[in-house]
Amino acid sequence: MPLTWADLAARTLARQFPASVASAGSETAVSASSETAVSGSGAAGQQRPGPDAADVVRVVGAVGPIQAQTARSPFLGLAARLPGVTHEQVSAAYEQLGVVRGSNLRGTVHTSTGPDHAVLDAATRLGQRALWARTLRLADARMEEVWSAIEAYAADTWRTPAELADHLRAWIAEHDPDATPRLDNSAGRYFAFGHGGLIRRPLTGPWSGQGSPGYHTATTLLGPDDTSRRAVLLADADAATDALVRRHLTAYGPSSRQDIAWFSGLGLRLVDAALDRAANELTAHEGPDGRTYWDLPGGPAPIELPGVRLLPEFDALLCGFDPPARERFVDAAHYRILWQQENGLLLAPLLLDGRLSGHWRLAGTGRRRILEVAYFAGTRKPRVAELAAPVAALRAVMDLDVTAVSVRKHAP
Repeated sequence: MPLTWADLAARTLARQFPASVASAGSETAVSASSETAVSGSGAAGQQRPGPDAADVVRVVGAVGPIQAQTARSPFLGLAARLPGVTHEQVSAAYEQLGVVRGSNLRGTVHTSTGPDHAVLDAATRLGQRALWARTLRLADARMEEVWSAIEAYAADTWRTPAELADHLRAWIAEHDPDATPRLDNSAGRYFAFGHGGLIRRPLTGPWSGQGSPGYHTATTLLGPDDTSRRAVLLADADAATDALVRRHLTAYGPSSRQDIAWFSGLGLRLVDAALDRAANELTAHEGPDGRTYWDLPGGPAPIELPGVRLLPEFDALLCGFDPPARERFVDAAHYRILWQQENGLLLAPLLLDGRLSGHWRLAGTGRRRILEVAYFAGTRKPRVAELAAPVAALRAVMDLDVTAVSVRKHAP
């Protein structure tokens, strides 16, 4: 039987909201095992005190890379999946390099674990190579030489975007004087710091803010194991593509070839070749749109997710999938409200009973804020009692004082 959108959603929810994470409160149930579950100390079913920085790393490892051009997005995404986690604990996971931030897939910013960063780096060099070539317009130098030069420059200290831009222009002028790069606009300047082999951190302000960023070479921060893993992936395009495809399936599956290609920035030809190589290890199902949806056998059992979660902009329930296939979590009419494509803005989605059924925002300035929730016509109104746990999670992870909550129907 073909899978329905509800079937696909239930399987993805089991991966994005691991069963080992309690739905509310300050305690985390520990799961015994599963490649995609969050495992903790102690026996299955045991209870222990609330989450810590190590739990942050485990959850990001389970749910996969978090799109993070809005710096608060990983904080909010983690609060929805790891209730009780604090701003201090997420920040500590960054400071300890348990999770890292970098510019990679599709030229966007993602937060991931260190091992995943190596996979994203390799996939980005494959997926973005043609765009780099069209922009740098090298005559004699190879792209690998450019990337190596950027990494050498940022190997010992954090570099600003301006420093990286000056270095890139100077390096090309010296080593490839016949090149005609297009670097004198905002898109061109991105290539100085948009290399997948760099890690990013705020040089000013908190990790949840949009402070001035600095960039550092990943291998010099993450150590010899990362260097070895990254070298293997960079030397073997098939291995890199295979790793990225498997990573998508473990975090967001079941997935179509179009889902994987959109998320990764890789062309369908590379994705299809990877799926062919792994075909004997995967299951295939027809989806509601006629596409084939691939999955790993033995994944978590499908789940329902009743109640309310406050998700961040660019959450995986949207950005993990090809736009036409986002119906697994949101009605087409509601999607057009959430993602205002004419200006690129995305409202922070409200997850209600496993569907994206509204949006929310924090009104006010400073630490005292008002939570404003809007639900879409034709969906049920969230109950005030259902918002208590999400508000508590929001307060903890953003270190804010939410003084009031309002709930209204979305007004066009």
